[in-house]
Amino acid sequence: MISRIDLRGDALPEGPALRDLLPRADFDVSAALEKVRPICEAVHHRGDAALIDFAEKFDGVRLDQVRVPAAALTRALDELDPAVRAALEESIRRARLVHRAQRRTDHTTQVVPGGTVTEKWVPVERVGLYAPGGRSVYPSSVVMNVVPAQEAGVPSIALASPAQAEFGGLPHPTILAACALLGVDEVYAAGGATAVAMFAYGTESCPPANMVTGPGNIWVAAAKRYFTGRIGIDAEAGPTEIAVLADATADPVHVASDLISQAEHDPLAAAVLVTDSVELADAVEKELEPQVAATRHVDDRIVPALTGRQSAIVLVDGLDEGLRVVDAYGAEHLEIQTADAAAVADRVRNAGAVFVGPWAPVSLGDYAAGSNHVLPTGGCACHSSGLSVQSFLRGIHVVDYTKDALADVAHHVVTLAEAEDLPAHGAAIKARFGWKVPESK
Repeated sequence: MISRIDLRGDALPEGPALRDLLPRADFDVSAALEKVRPICEAVHHRGDAALIDFAEKFDGVRLDQVRVPAAALTRALDELDPAVRAALEESIRRARLVHRAQRRTDHTTQVVPGGTVTEKWVPVERVGLYAPGGRSVYPSSVVMNVVPAQEAGVPSIALASPAQAEFGGLPHPTILAACALLGVDEVYAAGGATAVAMFAYGTESCPPANMVTGPGNIWVAAAKRYFTGRIGIDAEAGPTEIAVLADATADPVHVASDLISQAEHDPLAAAVLVTDSVELADAVEKELEPQVAATRHVDDRIVPALTGRQSAIVLVDGLDEGLRVVDAYGAEHLEIQTADAAAVADRVRNAGAVFVGPWAPVSLGDYAAGSNHVLPTGGCACHSSGLSVQSFLRGIHVVDYTKDALADVAHHVVTLAEAEDLPAHGAAIKARFGWKVPESK
């Protein structure tokens, strides 16, 4: 059901050569870009009318309006299963605890007497958040996007999720209920590239946003790339990934269940086990079959994901080699199921999120650990972070110098300006002192 890659015996290659040996899904955003271009431009030129036409084409429902009425949000919350409401409220509570602690404070540094630089943190003015609505419904993604934006102090928050024919053209009611719980009342029935275009350009019903965040399919990723430079984005999210670094102490039942848990997202989802134990590898492979047979979404998601080129059991000589492999892979989610898992986790350099030991599975992080589940995929964890309060803040340097403080450094500024052949830069300093550079004290 899952392939093996044997990296034992020979010295592991460095950098890209090692990454090329590891499994990864085909995810060609460049090819998708050309297909979303006309969709984005149609929204640009036709606004809400284009959104309504695309909802009919892609979602099979003709909308009367794109914005969700306030009454629909209230109704969705009133009709929400009490157990689901309690679970969402606890997820929100824990996420707030973690994300509130991320909020940076302004800091002033006195560089010299009379000369200060203050770094102040200012939230973006308006964000458009996206909650997918394809194969599954993701109220958890509403929580993971909205909470850090709110804790950052973003004053204007809007959310989009695809129209659902089953619910009269509204997004899934659990999505709407999550928005109502969080106090988000600006919600749109728009999906995929059309939602990103709506936030980027603005339409009659939706003002443009400064930034768009949230997971989605390849069309969402392509639209984010299309608008990079016009709006801020969190990341071009690809298919979800789990990597498990495990040794002989790991429970194969746990490992197999965790691999399956991510495989059920999508046929392109990646499930990777890295281990130095052939016995564990054999046991996990044996355990996969009965667990897969006992669950849902088998033929359309789980089996294609586990048997695809993006999933594998990778055999290594030891824990050090395993760490090199998982760092080269840079998983969205990385579980450490080894002896002394906390010490091993401390050595990891590249991962979206690290889950330590047998009692911290990825599923916990998806819903209720307090951490964020909007994370870098496709190896981007080597240079990017997951969604956080920082994603919605901009650091602005405020420079405040007195005349004496400028005079003390003026000759250095002029010297550097002349070294770069930018005499007007130096002249801007000289003009303040009657064109004669003060001597340093």
